[in-house]
Amino acid sequence: MFGRASRLFLSFVMLMTGMVAGMGVAAGTAHADSCYTWNRSLSQGSSGSDVTQLQIRVAGWVTSGERLSYDGQYGARTAAAVKKFQAAYGLSADGVAGPSTFSKIYALQDADCTPVHFSYAELNKCNSDWSGGAVSAATAKSNALKTMWKLEAMRHALGDVPITISSGFRSRACNNAVGGSATSRHLYGDAADLVGSPSLCRLAQQSRTHGFSEILGPGYPGHNDHTHVAFDPSPYWSAPTCGI
Repeated sequence: MFGRASRLFLSFVMLMTGMVAGMGVAAGTAHADSCYTWNRSLSQGSSGSDVTQLQIRVAGWVTSGERLSYDGQYGARTAAAVKKFQAAYGLSADGVAGPSTFSKIYALQDADCTPVHFSYAELNKCNSDWSGGAVSAATAKSNALKTMWKLEAMRHALGDVPITISSGFRSRACNNAVGGSATSRHLYGDAADLVGSPSLCRLAQQSRTHGFSEILGPGYPGHNDHTHVAFDPSPYWSAPTCGI
């Protein structure tokens, strides 16, 4: 009886050891991912392209009015965003991006690096190649990816309720066709018009804490039927009906 119990215990220990090794804890990594794989733990003082990839995914976890830079430098703001991300998903909120943090990110993204609840198709109903805007096609698509990760954070903060996007990237031709402003952020790929539920005001109010620097909603001319969020170098919020 004792021998059988000992063997069972040893088998359990070996199984757990194998699981931990498979997660790469000793090396500070998590399981491989078809989109992007981090190969080390990251904390304040780290720098590099892997930090930039992390920043893209946690940029929606900031304080009201704050915007996280995608500069590849793991400073205090990045650490604070990682802490918020960790806390939001029930992880130990220590501000260090290690195996558990990366595993959660892997679970939240599809093979093309978009968050699981959003897609490039939702952010581009204009054309198939992201061309014709105010920036290169590659930049427009990259900007859209950053916007999706902010929306993923916002979606989770709202209780994992669906968020509906009526318009994202627009070429100049598409923008002109809908009467968009000549300086519209839609031309840059970093804007999204949100409709449906939650209410437009709830969306406008919530977006303030998810890294959006341009928020236009009910009460602002031409925005009574949607809430517009974007990343504008010159921050501007206006949704008077919503108290913004």
